[in-house]
Amino acid sequence: MSADNDVSLDEKRVYAGGSARPAFVASDAGLVELSVSDDLAGEYGLARRGATRDVVAADGRVAAATDTDALLATDDGFADTAFGPATAVGFADGLVACGEGRVARYDDGAWTALGEVTDARAVAGDLVAAAGGLFRLDGSHAGLDTARDVAVGTDVFAATDAGLYALANGWMRRLEGAFRAVACGGGRTAAVRDDGTLFERRDGEWADTGAPGDVADAAPVAGVLYAVTTDGTFLADAGDGWRERLLGVPGCRRIAVVPDAE
Repeated sequence: MSADNDVSLDEKRVYAGGSARPAFVASDAGLVELSVSDDLAGEYGLARRGATRDVVAADGRVAAATDTDALLATDDGFADTAFGPATAVGFADGLVACGEGRVARYDDGAWTALGEVTDARAVAGDLVAAAGGLFRLDGSHAGLDTARDVAVGTDVFAATDAGLYALANGWMRRLEGAFRAVACGGGRTAAVRDDGTLFERRDGEWADTGAPGDVADAAPVAGVLYAVTTDGTFLADAGDGWRERLLGVPGCRRIAVVPDAE
């Protein structure tokens, strides 16, 4: 179902910017799609209704995890994949989805079981963040006692109840406190503490970005840091301070922005 088919006229807003790229927010109300250009947010609407647990964008592909299925973006909108209820999605040699203890990969219209992970929360590369820690796609344990999110860039990071960790000579704690999210992109890394404070790593050091509100998740791309608050405010900072756009959807959890093609 395409966004145009699923969004009424009064749910959409006119975007008057120039070149734009899509951004997505997973929320209790559904999957929100926006047009963004640098730090400007334009047209937006619900691409799919229904509680959405996760959304990811990588290499021009977008997928979402919902209470009913794992969704994959196509030219005609988001398509069901018949996975069943999903809590996390990612891309690793194809679409990977987690839900109800299963980890599976989607290929040529069919799902292949990879392993079993209970209470999966995020997928990045070949790692799954879950209540019991970090796991590989085959279900084998990869460290830590609990994990809420995982991100793979130049380094590998995990957001946990006990701090923000990086994979070095084992898992090394980089920031104290409980963390709910971490993301890598555009050569940058951002992390969200459980109190909604958004940090970014700059020149090897972590700094509070001063983002307003209770930040749920962030998506760094080259030149811009995007974020969304739990109560549905879309944030963007291209170096001149934060711009805000109220989306009006409750229970926001994840954000994904399609990066510029390299």
